[in-house]
Amino acid sequence: MTGNGPSRRALVTGAAGFVGQWLCRALVAEGWDVVGAGIAAQPPDGILTDDERRAVRWLLADIRNQADVARAVAYTRPDAVFHLAGVTFVPDAQGDPVLAHEINVLGAARLMHELRMRKRAGEIDPVVLVIGSAEQYGVGEVGRPRVETDPQAPVTVYAASKAAQEIISLEAARSDGLRVIATRSFNHSGPGQAEHFLIPALVRRARAVRDGADRRLRIGNADTVRDFLHVRDVVRAYLLLVDRGAPGEVYNVCSGTGQRVRDLATRVLAAIGADALVEVDPALVRRVEVPWLVGDSTKLRDATGWSPALSCDDIIADLIHAPAR
Repeated sequence: MTGNGPSRRALVTGAAGFVGQWLCRALVAEGWDVVGAGIAAQPPDGILTDDERRAVRWLLADIRNQADVARAVAYTRPDAVFHLAGVTFVPDAQGDPVLAHEINVLGAARLMHELRMRKRAGEIDPVVLVIGSAEQYGVGEVGRPRVETDPQAPVTVYAASKAAQEIISLEAARSDGLRVIATRSFNHSGPGQAEHFLIPALVRRARAVRDGADRRLRIGNADTVRDFLHVRDVVRAYLLLVDRGAPGEVYNVCSGTGQRVRDLATRVLAAIGADALVEVDPALVRRVEVPWLVGDSTKLRDATGWSPALSCDDIIADLIHAPAR
């Protein structure tokens, strides 16, 4: 952001999470006045510097509580809302579907209700970026990148909850003119991501193999193919969409390149300097899995001029060299 005018105000839900912190960092760097709402009073160490943490106004707010949502919107009076709050790990949602729908679906409904009421009153008219998932597409044709006009056919609780979140949010755009933009974000990773996600888990296991006696790196679904972006490229896409995206539209956020899990494991081992056999562990295999999920980002690129600057090897290197949390 440039110029001497007042800072634009951003409300980030789920701000203390992995992507939320990276987004807050990018917003602060561009001169936004940032309110970070969530169930943590302060984010954990490892992503934001002390100065960046102090630059964000942290607000305790639970997306499951309508009064908290109302308080966050009233306090921020946002020019833009970045809705990241949610259950983000597929097995967590599968293990507690009621909680997943309570947070991902009803949380979006609460937020849209509050925003549309205040818009009707003439108080605010923010751009609202709602972060969805490529998992919403479900199982499709192997080898053909998913495009935004493809049908949604979720096969997990997580995917169903994110599809419902999108439907609820875009209804608010159609019926009340809320300037909602939805993403279907493909896999992304980077420093600070929890170790139960794929690439951080591979880095942790590869270190254990290098430093231990067992020369086997255990993985789950070996032939699953996913489309990975570095989190820094993802948050850059989100900022561009708020400025240049079209309200009422959905955009894939993806690299367009598929990464096979077994190949990722081999690359992580090489980067760590470990010699090991990659082996499938049945205990790590998911019962329900989309075997191939790669996206087409043409719509995003055309609307914003965005393109990824970092590769999957950059993700691996950054995770290996990130400070211990």
